[in-house]
Amino acid sequence: MKKINFRSCLRVGVVCLAFGLSGCVSIPNSPTPRFYALSAISGTQVSKTINIPAGVIISIGPVKIPEYQDRPQIVTKDKEGMLKFDEFNRWGESLDHGVTRLIREDLSVLLPKAKLIVYPSNPLVAVKYQVALEVIDLDSELDGDMSFVVQWTVIDVQNSKVVMMKRSEFRTAISPQNYFGLANTLSKACASLSSQIAEALANNV
Repeated sequence: MKKINFRSCLRVGVVCLAFGLSGCVSIPNSPTPRFYALSAISGTQVSKTINIPAGVIISIGPVKIPEYQDRPQIVTKDKEGMLKFDEFNRWGESLDHGVTRLIREDLSVLLPKAKLIVYPSNPLVAVKYQVALEVIDLDSELDGDMSFVVQWTVIDVQNSKVVMMKRSEFRTAISPQNYFGLANTLSKACASLSSQIAEALANNV
């Protein structure tokens, strides 16, 4: 029978313990991830609401975003135009869902008589209009501006026709110049976009 070399085993054990302890010690020094969400407007932030016939059902979505933004990490650009994916500053929800939720909430304030739902909806729900959106551009420099370009379409679902197509472009300085400021700036851009959509719906209902 082969004898066990206890001295060798002891050396291996000490090395493994050292690696294990070093791993445990390094954990508290790791950055803690921070998560951000887009914020909808409130009734106190709106100077006027837009009246459309009561009970009109409007479906919001789908919202398509650029593939490079389809990830939990918040994506920015540096001065050379290189993309930066921050592992420790993340969206609290997928960005396409976040923008959809935000526009629905903003429109529910701007169009208080309408009924807003998220696409896809129950086929038994008599949706009158659908607002489909494609984010063409969403680029941000934390110490500079945010560019937000959206192509959106209003569809008359019941008559199967496109009511209008429009391209909205926003460029705004990020304030404060950090990830919280970026989330806040994007929320405000979505509020401005929602206002344009509300006006378009009011003129075509």
